[in-house]
Formats: sequence, C-alpha cells, structure tokens
Amino acid sequence: YECETCEREFVSQHAANQHMDALSHWAPRFECETCDREFDTQRSANQHTDDSKHWTPQFECETCDRRFHSQNAATQHMNDKGHWAPQIKCEICDRRFHNQNSANQHMDALNHWKSKYCGACDRGFTNENNLEMHLSSSIHRGTQVQCHFCKGPFTSASGLSHLESASCSRANNLNREKIYRAIRNRDSGGIITMEIIEYPEFETQNIATGATWNGFSYECYLCHREFDTVRQLNQHLGSPAHSQKLYHCSNGKCGSEFVSLAALFNHLESESCNLVRFEKVQQ
Repeated sequence: YECETCEREFVSQHAANQHMDALSHWAPRFECETCDREFDTQRSANQHTDDSKHWTPQFECETCDRRFHSQNAATQHMNDKGHWAPQIKCEICDRRFHNQNSANQHMDALNHWKSKYCGACDRGFTNENNLEMHLSSSIHRGTQVQCHFCKGPFTSASGLSHLESASCSRANNLNREKIYRAIRNRDSGGIITMEIIEYPEFETQNIATGATWNGFSYECYLCHREFDTVRQLNQHLGSPAHSQKLYHCSNGKCGSEFVSLAALFNHLESESCNLVRFEKVQQ
C-alpha cells in the first residue's frame, strides 16, 4: 500500500493512511460541485460533472437567492416574478427605483434633487433659488459684515438696510434720503445712482384714513393691496414700495432699477446679471 505522495510502501492501508495523515501526504482531491464524489484529477471531475449535469448554477436572480444554469433561465425567472433589481438611482440617497417616474416622485417628496440640495447640511430645498439663499445665509457665510455705527453683525452688505430705515441705534438720524444724497454727491456720473429732479421732502406716513375701507379691508389706492388695519396700510405707504427709483445696476445690459441701496446690493449679491461676484459686493 503506497503513500499517495512519496514513495513509501506499507503492509496495510491503515498504516498508509496513518502515514499520510501524519505528514499531510494525501494526494489532491477534485470534488464534484454538487454531490460528494471525489476524483484524482480535475479532468475526471469535469467528466463526471458533465455526464451527471452536476455543475453548480452560476447565474443569480437579482432579488432572491435562486441561481440558474444559464442567463436565459435567470432572465425568464426575473421576468416572470418581477425580480429585476431597481436601476434608477435617487440623486442624493441610496434608494433605487424601477422607473424614472417613481424616482422623480421620491426626489420631489424629499427634495432630493442634486440641483436643490445642500450636501453640507444634508438638506433639500423646493427650488434652486431657495438653495442659493440658504448658501448665502449666515449658516454658510457667517456674519462678517458689520454696521459702521452700531457694530451689528450682518450676513451680507444688503443687511445694512437698517441704516436706510433709520433703525440703527447709533445712527437713527440717517435714512434712505440722506444716504442717497451722500452717495449721489460722490457719484455725479450716475454709475449707480439715478438722476432725480427733486427728492420728496414730505413723509408719507399716517396719510391713510378710514376712507380707504372698501367694505372688506383697507386698500392701497396705488397698488390695490389690501390690509387688515389702517396702521398696516400706513406702514406700507411709508415703506419704499411706491417710492421713486434711486439706484440702477451699473451693468448697462441689465437696466434694473431700485428704490433702495439695499435692494441694489441684494441684486448684485444674487449674481443674476453676472456683473460682480458675491464676495466683491461685501468689500
């Protein structure tokens, strides 16, 4: 009885087995992929597997654990059972869908469109404009602009509109008219200021009366907006809503006009006319 690896011989199979166990001298075994049979050569194992059709199925279903001997069989199974894996990806999360419509519904519901999503905050927005406003907010830009007078922090230059509304605690003598005149004196060429014949000297506050009641609400006779109280209407009339345009965008191709310096800053910060970058406006 010979060892399967070296040339030693033994008087019994038992002795040969003990020797091969002790020295790991068993010859390589080639197993059938399905049954328990073993063969001395890979060729013999392949012949057995071919004859007995004992090859292990290699083609997997994309959903369940079943395997098949051919891709065609796997395809038939997935068609019959609806076991095709979803292929349409959500633009943000790992979810997949069987069709684009389902993916769109998911992304609409969770605001998972890449063009409307802030990855840093893991937050979606209903439209691109809201995303831009979020990215330009103090969350991402901080409060790096200070009021020269009260040192109040603002996210952007347009936040200094509190000077135009005379609400700065250290400069309540300033207002929209005085700021315009100061800038106009330095901008005689009208790069950003509009040329006006005369700046209105009168205040438009507290000019509405009960006569503006239209039977349902107090109505602005200029724009026909409606308000619940005379006070609200007077606040509206005292705001720049119906004021003369004082500034314009310096981009000749834009032509936008504005009633306040803050509105001009806000327009430039939005980069909508591509005149200047947001960071430049803050400088």
